This record gives sequence, structure tokens and C-alpha cells, in this order.
Amino acid sequence: MDQDIINKTLAFFAEYITPYLTADYQGEAFHLFDTIHFAALGAILLIILLLAISREKFSKKNKENFRDTAAAILLVNEVAWHLWAYFYSEWTIQKMLPLHVCSILIWLSAWMLIKKSYRIYEFAYFLGIGSALQALLTPDIGIYGFPHFRFFQTFISHGFIIIAALYMTLVEEMRPTWKSLLRVFIITNIYMVAVYFINAYIGSNYLYLNHKPATTSILDVLPAWPLYLLYMEALGIVTSIILYIPFVIKDWSDNRGLKEAGTDRLDDIL
Repeated sequence: MDQDIINKTLAFFAEYITPYLTADYQGEAFHLFDTIHFAALGAILLIILLLAISREKFSKKNKENFRDTAAAILLVNEVAWHLWAYFYSEWTIQKMLPLHVCSILIWLSAWMLIKKSYRIYEFAYFLGIGSALQALLTPDIGIYGFPHFRFFQTFISHGFIIIAALYMTLVEEMRPTWKSLLRVFIITNIYMVAVYFINAYIGSNYLYLNHKPATTSILDVLPAWPLYLLYMEALGIVTSIILYIPFVIKDWSDNRGLKEAGTDRLDDIL
């Protein structure tokens, strides 16, 4: 009887699970901006909207539970990807080291959630949201369409990078400053120089510094190497400024409110 249960379980996995784990996927390939792509983006957006709507209802325990759960999702999902790549002989130092912005921010975002680290938050907000959004809009998953493991892994990892940064902003009420923007800019450029030489040494292309990616991306509309690096730099600066605009508006509104309150108080005294 026990052997029969084992055989049935193995048969179930072989028929219904294994085909969606294999590296040689025979199912439908991923299609940019089809119904499934929009559904995945919609699911991430829904979580963000729920956070925004319910941000004032989070108790201290709720906050701890959400941070721990989101951190666990990021870590388990990333470890599962590395195990999958190793099992199917896809793991190489040229592809799997945590040197891409999103790859390293998965680990850092988990640490940020657990420790409520403001220094990591600065990078998670500016770099994480911008990079992960681009990765969600033009995923680098090739043949692995829905419902393959890589499809879910990609959207979960990049989606929760954004969710983690926005959670810390909306619920934990962290916010970047102009100094944050300057720190992120300087440290990121130092990091990019280091990664460029790592790429040259091991034959990789982390951060797409040495050549454009083989799959469709926003870089396809930019000039050839090395000019597109300057466009990437400019795009990163513009994206960061756009992400900072809500705080500029809030600061302006708060200052205006203080001035009006000060004027009203002066009128009362007079």
C-alpha cells in the first residue's frame, strides 16, 4: 500500500509537475504584453494597492509578520532559483552570481525588511523600484512562459523587490532625501566600475555593462556600446528623480501648510 502511494505520487509529479520544472520546456514560450503578462503585472499592482489602502491599519505585530513573510518569500524564491539552475546544469559564475542590481537587491531587501535598515532602503527605493520595474516589463525568461517555474520565480522576485521598497515607504514611513539620491548615485557608479572589470575577467555581462542582453530590452533602442552606457546612466538619473518627485510635492505641501498655519496664528495674536 505504501509503495502504491509512492508510485502514484511519483507518477503525479512526472505528469503534472516535472514538465513545468524542466530546463527543456516544451510548453508555450513567454510572450511580451500578452494576457498572462498583464495578469502577472496586475497581481503585483493589486498587492501594492492593498498596502496603500490599508497602511494605517497595520498593527506592530502585523508589520513584523508582513516583513518576515516578504523577506522569506524573497529568500526562498531566490534559493529555489539557484537550486533549479544547479540541478539542470544552468548554474555558472557568468550567469548566477548576485551581481545584477535586482539579484543583489533580493538579498539586501530581505535584510532591510528584517532589520528595518534605512541605508539599504535608500538603494531599494531608487535602484530596486526602477530596475525591477524594467525587468517586469521586459522579463529575461526566454522560452519559460506560464506556468513554468521560471515564470513565477521571475515575477515573484522582481515584484517583491518593488513591494518591499514601497512597504517600507507606505507602512513603515521611511523616505529618501536628496542626500540619499547622492549616496545612491556615487556608490552605484563605483559598483558599476568594479562589476565591469569582473565581467572582463570572467567573461560575464552583469549589469549589461559589456554588451547588450540577447533578449528584448529597453537597451535595444539605444546606440551601440559604449554609448548606451551613458544613456543608461541618464535613464537611471531621470528614473530616480521621478521616484523622488512625490516627496518633493509632499515637502512643498507641508511647508506651505506650516506657513499658512503660522499666518493664521499671527492673525489670531494680532
